[in-house]
Order: sequence, then structure tokens, then C-alpha cells
Amino acid sequence: MPAELRPPMPAGGAAAHGASVVRRFGRALAAWHWWFTLGMSAFAVIAALLILTPWIVPHDPAALDLRLRMAPPGSEHWLGTDHLGRDVLSRLLEGGRFSVSIALMTLILSIGIGTVLGALSARIGGLFDEALMRIVDLLLSFPEVVVALFLIAILGPGYGTLVLALTITGWTPFARVSRGLALEVNARDYIAAAEVLGCRRRFIVLRHVIPNLVRPIAAISFLRFGHKLITVGGLSFLGLGVQPPGSDWGAMLADARPYMERMPLLAIAPGVTIFITALSVTMIGQGLELSVDRRMAARAGRSPAAGRSATDAQAEGGER
Repeated sequence: MPAELRPPMPAGGAAAHGASVVRRFGRALAAWHWWFTLGMSAFAVIAALLILTPWIVPHDPAALDLRLRMAPPGSEHWLGTDHLGRDVLSRLLEGGRFSVSIALMTLILSIGIGTVLGALSARIGGLFDEALMRIVDLLLSFPEVVVALFLIAILGPGYGTLVLALTITGWTPFARVSRGLALEVNARDYIAAAEVLGCRRRFIVLRHVIPNLVRPIAAISFLRFGHKLITVGGLSFLGLGVQPPGSDWGAMLADARPYMERMPLLAIAPGVTIFITALSVTMIGQGLELSVDRRMAARAGRSPAAGRSATDAQAEGGER
């Protein structure tokens, strides 16, 4: 439309549009439970710091300076230095990249393996289902730490060994949950309709079964992340994680044991960081589940009149 034929914009139109965007963002934010918002905000800050570590780290995490050993917090070293004169803040940031990346990698592998195997087990049934569930029961009887100790004794400590050890037992809870949910989905009418239409088993699993498992699996995944992070910290505390001169949160706790009375900050800093990271991700999972439950409850309690669209209401008003 030519500019001269356009209707004039009312005064304050741009400001009103900006206010409308802010209101929509506020409503979208209010739709989520406050646990989700708080947890996501805290974890976003932690993730941003870990991603930007190579550019924002104040000192070399492995640099030794025995003249500054056990120095208190100051302008040069914000969290002080450890027993070898290494900057605690730099080691905290660098160690977080190792701990969080291992927990995230093992969680992704566990979700992928467990969800697919559980869905296939429920779909195929028979001997495959029985054998898979017995394997799951066997692996669940062994704690993750015991399996990790066994593999590390054979393969040696390292990043790959930790990922392998935590994945071997980590997929089993997802397989059991996805199998139970998939059995429920398989009993629905649209699955029977897909079978009548001649759809292949793989297509039914990937197109109809797994998408219906996303929400409950996602909620469980956030809760399992904190468990993975604490397990990684525990193995590193025993000396089975990253090896010197590298650092991670569990190894920092182990190094701080002899000096806790003299400088408790050496143990407090990594301990609080592990706690806050695990708590924030757990709050995301709990908040996500509570938000979905609240929406489903509101949708179930909505009356037919409240569910009408604005167009229908305007049409009825015009007829009257």
C-alpha cells in the first residue's frame, strides 16, 4: 500500500507495541512454575561461565607458584590459592567443564540407548523383551560406583573410562521407564490403526511411540543429571577421574582435605558449586513436571463455555 494511503499510526503506537511484547513475555514466563524459572536461570549462568572459561579464566589453572601457596582471597586471586599456589577460581572453572561435560555426555548416551531399547522391547515383546528386562535387572543390582571401579581397574582412569562406566548402568532406568510407557502407548487406537495400514514396526516406534515418551523422559533426565554429577564427583574424589595437572570438582575436594582447618574455602568452593549445579538441574526437572501438571489440570477443569474462541463469541454477539 502506498505510504500516502496508509492510515496514520496512533500516537504512542510503538510504545504500545513494546509494552505488548513485554506483557506477552511476562505471561509466557508466568506459565512456568517458579522452580523451573529459578533453576533454569541458575543453570544458564553456570553453563555460560563454563562455556566462556577459556576466555574469562583469570590465571592458568595448572600454573604453580609456591610463593603464593595457601594465599587468602584477594584482588589478584578472588578465591585464594591452594597448597601448590594454583588459583582456586581458575581451577574451579576448568574443573567444572570436566565434571559437567562427563555428566552431560553419559546422560545423553543413557537417554538414547535406554529409550530406544525400552520402546523396542515393548513393541517386539517375546524373548527379546524378557532377555532385555533380565539384563536391566542384573545391571541395576550393581551400583554405578562398583561398575566404574571395575572398569577403571581394567582400562585405567580417564575421561573415556568414566563415560563408559556411567553409561553401562545409566541406561537401565530409562529402558525400564520407557518400556512401561511404551506398553501403555501400544494399547491406544492409533497404534492399531497404523498396524492395520501396514506400517512397519520401526516406523511405528519412531513416529508414534518415542514422541509420546519425550515429556516423562525429559523430566526424569533432569533429575538423573544431578545424580550423574555427584557420581562423577565421587569417583574423582577417589582419584579415578581427571589426572594431574588437570582438575575437576571432586579432585579439588580431595586435595582440600588436609587443609580444611587452615583454609576451609578450598573445600567449600567446589562443594557448594556441585550442590548448586545439581540443585538447579533438579529444580528444572521438578518445575517442568509441575508446570505440565498445572496446565493439564487447568485444561481439564475448563468449562465448554470458557474454551470457546473469541471468534465464536463475537459471532454469537452479532446474531443477538
